[in-house]
Amino acid sequence: MDHYEVIERALVHIEDNLDQPLSVESVADSFNMSKYYFHRLFSAVTGSSLNNYILSRRLNASVELIQSGGCSLTDIAYQLNFGAQSSFTRAFKRQFGIAPSALKAQEADISPVPIPPVVKRPLKNINGDVVTDFTLTEFVSIRVTGIAFEVDLAEEDYKTQIRSHSAQLLQAIDTTVKGPCYVIYSNCQPDSTRFKVLFGIPADLRLDGPFYFTIDVPQLFCARFKYSGDLLDIGDVLKTDYARFLKISRQETEDSHIELIQAFDDVHNLQSAYHIYAPVKKLPIDSVS
Repeated sequence: MDHYEVIERALVHIEDNLDQPLSVESVADSFNMSKYYFHRLFSAVTGSSLNNYILSRRLNASVELIQSGGCSLTDIAYQLNFGAQSSFTRAFKRQFGIAPSALKAQEADISPVPIPPVVKRPLKNINGDVVTDFTLTEFVSIRVTGIAFEVDLAEEDYKTQIRSHSAQLLQAIDTTVKGPCYVIYSNCQPDSTRFKVLFGIPADLRLDGPFYFTIDVPQLFCARFKYSGDLLDIGDVLKTDYARFLKISRQETEDSHIELIQAFDDVHNLQSAYHIYAPVKKLPIDSVS
């Protein structure tokens, strides 16, 4: 089994045993792996520690048990290995922002979420730590023409917005147009969840419409990561990958209006592998291997 298959099977194993006293050692033993290596691998692939992931999935499972109305909160707490209802209630409020009693009284609605997909990307070992592979590189300046819009990452429909605008661009260009495309994210203001997005291609297009723009992306020194799968499924995993990269490489983020650039090799195949470019300051990298 490769490391992705190990983690995918581990997620199913955890889901099937949420009523059992799971631990790093017990899950690692199920796959004949060292608990130390398994813990590093799990954190690198999922972006979460094993204990935090198990807690999150137990709370997710509790939603369905509460909504079914067949068990008391005390029974659910013990069934899912929280030990006491008070511990369960505190953890539930931290994750969902409401008390489980409010959900039981139907004063709020929460939708359980399925097992998260495993985001696939190359990994490497740096000084015994498993991290997402990265390259420090120059992003060459380009001119990009496409459709521009704003999204709020705090709103649930931001993925729908990005997909609908990308579809709009693809409908506007001829299938004979070949080559890469880019999704460029720039923050509207410091610490805001609102982002300006340009979905475009490096071609001399003549697109009519109020939302079509041509911009010049400057040369940027970046950390480059490679991912596979849906362009919007990386979310929290990228945040964790980037934070770990900054810590291990001792790099610093660049003060740039561009936050991230997603680069696809083929504008007509957005389900293919792609690169993420994150601007960083150009510092000595002697400590990075």
